[in-house]
Amino acid sequence: MLSHIVVAVMALIASGLTLFSGFGLGTILMPVFALFFPLTVAIPATAVVHLANNLFKVALVGRHANWSVLLRFAPAAAFAAIIGAWLLGLLADLPVVARYELLGEMREISPVKLTIGLMIIAIAALELSPRFSALAFPPKFLILGGLISGFFGGLSGNQGAFRSAFLLRAGLDKEAFVATGVIASVIVDTFRLAVYGLSFYATSFAALGGEVGGVVATAILAAFLGAYIGARLLKKVTLRFVQFVVAATMVVIGMGLAVGVL
Repeated sequence: MLSHIVVAVMALIASGLTLFSGFGLGTILMPVFALFFPLTVAIPATAVVHLANNLFKVALVGRHANWSVLLRFAPAAAFAAIIGAWLLGLLADLPVVARYELLGEMREISPVKLTIGLMIIAIAALELSPRFSALAFPPKFLILGGLISGFFGGLSGNQGAFRSAFLLRAGLDKEAFVATGVIASVIVDTFRLAVYGLSFYATSFAALGGEVGGVVATAILAAFLGAYIGARLLKKVTLRFVQFVVAATMVVIGMGLAVGVL
């Protein structure tokens, strides 16, 4: 029950924030899922919520997408997402790096938790950096941007910050920027979910239909609600403090994963 409440609240907040801040739904939600479930369940569970929420957004704004930009960006992102998801499968099969005792309990540092933990910390630091937030690449780098954002999307689910950096100077107006980014995200989520389901996630992915399924369904509904009310209630809110708190939480969670506490 606690997992339902915590994940739902964070999904609602994250979905609303993603309309205005540099943080994406997956960036915030994946560490929250990881508090209650193994990473091999947390990452695909987040991907399902992320995909459902973006499909909802596509229905709302998809008509504004710039297909010229999308056709340069999305195929590279889809290809790289497959590579990232495949690499995550390899990491999950590697033996434990170290074991130690903490507060009377044996802890394990695994390659997959260490990698994802360090990535969460790095993404949180980037999200808070004003210099990174202002970073934008010329349109000639769209394919490279697709590769980078897709790879990190497949590996950890954190793709929004990189995607935005490469789409910002693609000559898009506000509506086209949002819609193009959402459709690109849907494409990445679709491909990485396919790899998760066919690779080492096959057993864990089946859990989405059991106990985890209820949490995922709750998170999807909360994310829909967050997306719906966010634009109406939070447009004038200053989010810097909220970003700092969320990023600090991500750093703590990332450190916990990296050292085997979570």
